[in-house]
Amino acid sequence: MEKNDEFLQKARHTMSHVLAGAVKSLFKEDVKFGIGPAIENGFYYDFDMEHNITPEDFDKIEEKMHEIINQNLDMTKKDVTKQQALKMFKDQPYKVELINDLDENAEISIYYLGDVFCDLCKGPHVENTKMLKNFAFKINRVSGAYWRGSEKNKMMQRVYVYGFLDKQELKDYIHMMEEAQKRDHRKLGKELGLFFISEYAQGMPFYMPKGLILKNELIKFWREEHKKACYEEIETPIAMNRKLWEISGHWDHYRQNMYTFKAEDEDFAIKPMNCPGGMLYYKESIHSYKDLPLRVGELGKVHRHEASGTLHGLFRVRCFTQDDAHIFMRPNQIEDEIKNVLSLVDKMYKVFNLEYHLELSTMPQNHIGSIEDWQNAETALKNALNHIGRDYVINEGDGAFYGPKIDIHIKDAIGRTWQCGTIQLDMQLPKRFNLEYVEEDGTKQEPIMIHRVIYGSIDRFIGIITENYAGAFPTWLAPVQVMILPISEKFTQYCKNIKNTLEQNNIRVELDERNEKISYKIRSATSQKIPYILVIGENEINENVVSIRKRGTNQTYKQDLKEFINMLNTEILNRK
Repeated sequence: MEKNDEFLQKARHTMSHVLAGAVKSLFKEDVKFGIGPAIENGFYYDFDMEHNITPEDFDKIEEKMHEIINQNLDMTKKDVTKQQALKMFKDQPYKVELINDLDENAEISIYYLGDVFCDLCKGPHVENTKMLKNFAFKINRVSGAYWRGSEKNKMMQRVYVYGFLDKQELKDYIHMMEEAQKRDHRKLGKELGLFFISEYAQGMPFYMPKGLILKNELIKFWREEHKKACYEEIETPIAMNRKLWEISGHWDHYRQNMYTFKAEDEDFAIKPMNCPGGMLYYKESIHSYKDLPLRVGELGKVHRHEASGTLHGLFRVRCFTQDDAHIFMRPNQIEDEIKNVLSLVDKMYKVFNLEYHLELSTMPQNHIGSIEDWQNAETALKNALNHIGRDYVINEGDGAFYGPKIDIHIKDAIGRTWQCGTIQLDMQLPKRFNLEYVEEDGTKQEPIMIHRVIYGSIDRFIGIITENYAGAFPTWLAPVQVMILPISEKFTQYCKNIKNTLEQNNIRVELDERNEKISYKIRSATSQKIPYILVIGENEINENVVSIRKRGTNQTYKQDLKEFINMLNTEILNRK
């Protein structure tokens, strides 16, 4: 019995041919074909044609695809020579280009979808379209795509199609995508006044006052937990000279992603990561074995030159704050320090109610250091993972060239996963920077080092939790925690007194003084996803209470203001 994931890939790949056949049948000789691979959620095909495919065409394309599937067509393979292939596809310029890139003596495989469509393709495919009768698909969108990804080439029409093994999977996925669209952090960021990105600084977010409150609360939480875990916090320069980046290896291997400049005829680079600065901090002092483990954290802003086409809100940016930490230790301390980091990760993620899974990546073929060192390091990581009793996946050969790593993948409210935290053993930078410590016997030894992040990019983490919470942040994170709504203007002064009292108790509060109906002001405050709304009128003043509407409910209840403040401060303090 073929595994579901293997069959799914074959089915999606075959369905791309079905899509191409349907488009060919509907639009005849006008169509020039590009490529059509299977992708994570379905498949696509690229077309060059005069007719602009629009959503109005989707139903008839899908109908034609069903017709093709119901013909029970065989998918047959034929191997041909390069010259035969060129002759077969002489009217298809994109196929000719692909064929010309192949060796003269190459054996080229052609797949026939009955007599409906034939394509230059390596396969694999299902044997017959009758195997696709339960396959569920839906055209998602059409977008422009440059041939072979180059802006120098012609723009083609790329038709994306969702494709799954059954209707329920397709339905669930479409629902998830609809939820994701509602939760899009770029949309919410604008609606809630959190951040924006200007055309004058593409990929470099501007934080508005409310967004900066959110970011600062995350940083405050990070600092509190790292202080408890005995980390020192440092700050290193945002730009350092070429010599440093040559020592670290970034000048030779990462320069294309770095922003560089000259100052007094000296080459500098804005840092793309915090690690080299952390090495210099360690190197500044003489260390003994008694100083280790030394845990050093930095909330450093880094800049990386990312291609404009890859930028995406806060998820892919050119500057971001990274919560790096470097732990310098003796070899016999590796296991305990990994356990400590995993414990800190678990503690911090639980505050956000984030589920996560762990993946261990082991020695790649292209690695530095001895196999014995790698084996010892991997054993220490496995022992630490086994100790905490969590399941984990092993990615054989997928470690960084300088050491094995543990990646932490969080799961959001609608089932998507995001890789945020990572724990990496580094066998390169301590050597490159000649780091050492004095061992108990007086000899100088090289420390073992861990790189680790928990948020990863704080900016990206903000994007993730904005979508996870759909903008309805828990009270401790919410930029505005309480909105006060006077029923009419005559209660405004009383509301100002309440506002002052709340502010004196370190509660973030706003007062809506607009001369609008109370129902309108409640809707407005609700749309801003504020945790608590206080409605104040004659009855509240006479009874010396506040009427409270908690986010997510349509009911109000009355409470003494002091009791409300105590409840709220407890909720904030406990980060519930």
